Amino acid sequence: MSQSRRAWRTRKAGAISNLQLVEEPLQPLAADKIRVEVKAVGLNFADIFALTGLYSATPEGSFVPGLEFSGIVSELGAAAETDLAVGDRVYGCIRFGGYATSVDVPPQHCRRMPEGWSFAGGAAFPVQSLTAYYALTDLGAVRPGQLVLVQSAAGGVGLQAMRMLQQMGAVPIGTVSSDSKRTFLAGLGFDEVIVRGNDFGAQLREQLAGRPLHAVLDGIGGEIQKQSFAALAPTGRLVVFGAAEFTPGDKPNWLKAAWLYLKRPRYDVMDMISSNRSVMAFNLIWLWQEQALFDRLLEGSASLGLPAPHVGHEFGFEEAHEAIGCLRSGKSVGKVVLTTEGS
Repeated sequence: MSQSRRAWRTRKAGAISNLQLVEEPLQPLAADKIRVEVKAVGLNFADIFALTGLYSATPEGSFVPGLEFSGIVSELGAAAETDLAVGDRVYGCIRFGGYATSVDVPPQHCRRMPEGWSFAGGAAFPVQSLTAYYALTDLGAVRPGQLVLVQSAAGGVGLQAMRMLQQMGAVPIGTVSSDSKRTFLAGLGFDEVIVRGNDFGAQLREQLAGRPLHAVLDGIGGEIQKQSFAALAPTGRLVVFGAAEFTPGDKPNWLKAAWLYLKRPRYDVMDMISSNRSVMAFNLIWLWQEQALFDRLLEGSASLGLPAPHVGHEFGFEEAHEAIGCLRSGKSVGKVVLTTEGS
């Protein structure tokens, strides 16, 4: 059994270019954890924001990014309470540390992978599914027959949300940035998709054609978010889980970030009372400390019986910078994943 692992580690937050591939010794396995030989790692915008220091939960000093993985259980801690066994194929979540060939995690943060799923598909499931499921159920309170707008519907979270809404009996309306992404979604059976243009508000009104919009799932921010909120029917819910418009380059452009921050949408609670519409926002990273909620959401996501997530872009483990660039480009479809040798 190997006594070392490879990991993508940054010496400190502030620039993506600080991220370097290193070899480091494995530490003794804590009694209450399990060790997983990682076969694939899912990438998320949170990784980019953490690496550039724009994420509120960014660790101090040196850290390994990454929130989700899949692989094979290689060792069980002496006091680990689990029905998992060495050799099981699992997917799981970790509060940073996923960009590595071996991870130690609490067993309750892992689940066995469904039969037939690839490791890439498994690594694509946890974070985007937890995000979409929490947004749509606990916060969005979506019910069968309701219309729900999903921004960036061809991305990881967006596509998972579109599939969940179908399964829940709701009516998803997706938005994308290009005709090619609309074509991609049409091939999956989604026929209500808007290619965002200069006047998104008008496009949305035309698409709704007088139908009430009950919820919006937004990870973009800015003017698009404001126009989405304005289109909500009474009792409508805007659920915000990110702000892609702030996505930085290698380093944050603080002047641009300050300008976007000043222009950000603002919502007056008195106006919301009058219009009977609400705004909710969350950061998934804090669910890690709410174990009962975490378990319920992960079980709920899995219980929908969705197919393996669409992995649009696979990169070798050594190609982390290229993979991050793909995610940052805004041109990715589905999930971006790193795969290790032998996966």
